[in-house]
Amino acid sequence: MAYETEDPETQYCFPGINLSCIKTKLSTRENKIMYVFFSLLSVWTVFLNLLVIISISHFKKLHTPTNMLILSLAVADLLVGLIVMPLEAIRFIETCWYFGDTICRLFILIMGLLLSTSLSNLVLIAVDRYVAVCHPLLYPQKMTMTRTIIMIYVSWFWSSAYNISVFITTSQRKYMCYGECTFMYTFAWTITDLFLFFLFPCTFIITLYLRIFYVAYQQVKVINSLMRSGKHLTEGSVRRKSESKAALTLGIIVTVYLCSWIPYFILSLIPNTSMTSVIAYFMLWMVYINSGLNPLIYAIFYPWFRTSVKHILNLSKIFKSA
Repeated sequence: MAYETEDPETQYCFPGINLSCIKTKLSTRENKIMYVFFSLLSVWTVFLNLLVIISISHFKKLHTPTNMLILSLAVADLLVGLIVMPLEAIRFIETCWYFGDTICRLFILIMGLLLSTSLSNLVLIAVDRYVAVCHPLLYPQKMTMTRTIIMIYVSWFWSSAYNISVFITTSQRKYMCYGECTFMYTFAWTITDLFLFFLFPCTFIITLYLRIFYVAYQQVKVINSLMRSGKHLTEGSVRRKSESKAALTLGIIVTVYLCSWIPYFILSLIPNTSMTSVIAYFMLWMVYINSGLNPLIYAIFYPWFRTSVKHILNLSKIFKSA
């Protein structure tokens, strides 16, 4: 019989299988608290992002290029809460993977797809805001609904193709024990990830937003000066002030996302770092928790979101044509 000479108090993920991983001991109370916490976090993320999706999808007045990008980001965030969070919570609490190697690889594929898609959406949002604030006269021609939807499809297709390529070509890692779910990137894919999903997009986003904030600051300063002098504001001036406020809001979303995501990515690039450590899991969950923070930012800064949520929750207009 397996493990006859081992400590009888030692718990294994699969007691009847040789080379089974050792399960971390938790009290029943700790176990319940952690399951309740992660369950509420998952439900919270799904519910809030579902409100964003319903708001933008149902109300035709919200069908704008910028909101389509927000919708795409909300879909990725919702899938994180619906798929990634529950499986990751079980793996974290039980310190065991009970779903087999195929589901493990599929889980890592989906996780990589959603994270890379979120980052791609943030790049598109930065481009959208850059054109709106820095080139407002060209915005209606450059950022049409058709072009925006095409960019969203390309973003999802590109992220899917990339992660499937990693899934197919990366060599399998021999697990140290039965009941773990880890995936070892080759050096080539690690360097590719470093440039495609870290250095290039982060540098690009930060550069665009620095330019956006500078131009927006100058525009708002001129508009406020006109208001103090009692001059009548044109429709274009009001629109530019609104675009500047929207850029600030989306800039906060991007900043929160990067602050949540960059530390984990840096840690994953450090040699000989165990990604099952407590610090690594904490940083990983900061990335996941970010999926539930974006709707809160919308609620704080976007009146249209608060209004649409009221209609959805009391069903006053959700069954009527918007």
